[in-house]
Amino acid sequence: MSGDSDCTRTSPSAGSPSDNEFLPDQPKYVCSLTPDLVTKAREELQEKPEWRLRDVQALRDMVCKDYPSLGTCLDDAFLLRFLRARKFDYDRALQLLVNYHTCRRSWPEVFNNLKPSAIKPVLESGFVTVLPRLDPEGRHVVCIRPDRWTPSNYPITENIRAIYLTLEKLIQSEETQVNGIVILADYKGVSLSKASHFGPFVAKKVIGILQDGFPIRIKAVNIINEPRIFKGIFAIIKPFLKEKIANRFFLHGCDLNSLHQNIPPVILPEEYGGTSGKLDISAWNELLLASEEDFLHDFSQLVLPCDSSPHDMLVSGDADEKQCDESLRGMKPQLYYCY
Repeated sequence: MSGDSDCTRTSPSAGSPSDNEFLPDQPKYVCSLTPDLVTKAREELQEKPEWRLRDVQALRDMVCKDYPSLGTCLDDAFLLRFLRARKFDYDRALQLLVNYHTCRRSWPEVFNNLKPSAIKPVLESGFVTVLPRLDPEGRHVVCIRPDRWTPSNYPITENIRAIYLTLEKLIQSEETQVNGIVILADYKGVSLSKASHFGPFVAKKVIGILQDGFPIRIKAVNIINEPRIFKGIFAIIKPFLKEKIANRFFLHGCDLNSLHQNIPPVILPEEYGGTSGKLDISAWNELLLASEEDFLHDFSQLVLPCDSSPHDMLVSGDADEKQCDESLRGMKPQLYYCY
């Protein structure tokens, strides 16, 4: 992402087509999708190549009219992520864009100084990585292993930072924007004390980001080696998941055959009954760390204007904060019961 990040400097009015002459030149968008993916985007995302730039301009105009101080990047490629994530529904894409910024500005522990080198210890632990091979649907598989985290070394927010940067790197690819991703979470060895760090505040924030605050399509969440305690956690957070997302969770326990029905062994490491060798985290770590300058440039475009606050930007999501926290207050007793 690049380009001017402040609508107050790029558009003097509501942003009708005649106002385009006042906008600075944006980097020219060049589609990198294969013909098959162009067809898939048309069928699944309502993306019409002949209307693509018109749709991007419509979203840009809405940002400049309704949120002139949002401080967002206005590049075609950047805005296209949000349109694809919401199937080219202008209003929903705008809401997602605003929520994206709201999430970043309302959780400084996660988003301040967010860069790969700052989360190097998390990467080296193997808490999160991306498998080297795509699944049959062309989707990256994000592997998360909570047992690799030692709470005394750093807070849980560092893990969230690492996951967020991983998603930011993946979503740069147009193929990922169309195909989405798959998550593989291995909960082997997760104890009650470690699970207790994922409290009401963290749960609400993470769910909000993944559902309504980031332009990525999560197509499946595969849970493996989950202890009894996880069923208690999932029962608590499930009411706050949209039905479509909740239905994409698959709890496999220790049954590798069940896992292999969702993720074929040919792309899985030996640790999960696969045939692609031992899990190697070095390649993804090197790729992410090598992207340091790109992240610094991209995130520099996302600056909070001095006359705005995170609460001014929010479209939806905080109205039920109190209700959610009250509902999650019973988490700890239920976790003890499940454990």
